[in-house]
Amino acid sequence: MTDDSYPIELDQPDITPYKAGNTGIDYITRFDAAEAGPHVMITAVVHGNEVCGAIALDWLFRKGVQPLKGSLSLGFMNIEAYHSFDPADPSASRFVDEDFNRLWSARTLDDPARDSVELRRARTVRPYMDGVDVLLDVHSMQHKTPPLMMAGPLPKGRALAREVGLPELVVTDGGHAAGKRLRDYEGFSDPDSPKNAVLMECGQHWEAAAGPLAIHTALRFLLAKGVIAADWAAEELAGVALPQQRFIEVTGPVTIESEDFRFAEDYRGLEVIPKAGSVIAYDGGKAVTTPYDGCVLIMPSRRLNPGASAVRLGRYLEAG
Repeated sequence: MTDDSYPIELDQPDITPYKAGNTGIDYITRFDAAEAGPHVMITAVVHGNEVCGAIALDWLFRKGVQPLKGSLSLGFMNIEAYHSFDPADPSASRFVDEDFNRLWSARTLDDPARDSVELRRARTVRPYMDGVDVLLDVHSMQHKTPPLMMAGPLPKGRALAREVGLPELVVTDGGHAAGKRLRDYEGFSDPDSPKNAVLMECGQHWEAAAGPLAIHTALRFLLAKGVIAADWAAEELAGVALPQQRFIEVTGPVTIESEDFRFAEDYRGLEVIPKAGSVIAYDGGKAVTTPYDGCVLIMPSRRLNPGASAVRLGRYLEAG
C-alpha cells in the first residue's frame, strides 16, 4: 500500500484568513503577553500534504489563544505546497521543488547557487526562527502507525517530550543525511543553547485521529511552557490520558545509495527485527541488514530516491 491508498478523512482548513499575520511575514502571527517569558512557536504544513498541523493552528486561532507570558507565534510554513493539495493526488503536495524539512543548515540556506520555492520561503522565515526559544513542529506520516514524538539526539529534547507527555512513543534521533530538519536548526540542536524543539508525527497524513491529536499535543506543549492556563484547555483535554512514555534511540538512518532500493518486506514502521544481521532491504546488489538484536524500524519510506533516508534503525531504551 502506498500513502496515496489511504482514505482522506480530514478536511483541509482554509488558512487564507491568516495570510496577513502581524509580523511582516505572510502566514506568521505573533501574540505577546504583558509578562516576560520565552518565545514559543508552533509550526504547521512544513510538508504541504500534512493537514493535521493546519487543523491545530486553525483551532487555536478560532479559540482566541493568548499567551499568559512571553510570546506565542503560530506559523504555516510551506504555503505553496499546501495550496497545491489535490485529494486526487494527495502526496504530490508534500513539496513543490524540494523538501522544506531538509534545508535548515546555514550552509544550505546561504548557498547562492541554490534556489527553489522551498528555499525562498525558508530564507524568508529564517530570521524569524532565529528569535524562537521553544518550537513544536507538527507533522504526520506516510503509514498508519502509532504517533511518534521526534525529540532529537539531546537530553533537552527528551525532557521537552516528557513535559508534553504525548504520545506514548518518543524517538531520539539525529535526523537525515539529506539535510537538516527545522527542529534541528541552530540552537535547537546545540547542547549549549537553552533553545529547544520537538517534532510531532500525529499518525497517518489523513487519518481522522491525527487532527484531534495535533490539537491535544499543541495544548499540552503550551501548558508545559506555561503559555496557557489549565482551565483554558480543560474542555478539549478532558478524557485525554497521558501514557507511560517509551523511548526509542535511533542509531542512524539507512541512506539510499542506488536507484534500485527495495525492502525485503512491506514494512510499515515500528516492526522489531529480533536478530542482528537480518536482511531488511537491498540497495542495488548490496543487502541491508540489522546492526543489532531487537532493531526497530522507524518510518520506512516509499520515496526511495538516492540520498534519501529509506528507514531509521533504533532500539527501545530501558528508561527514557
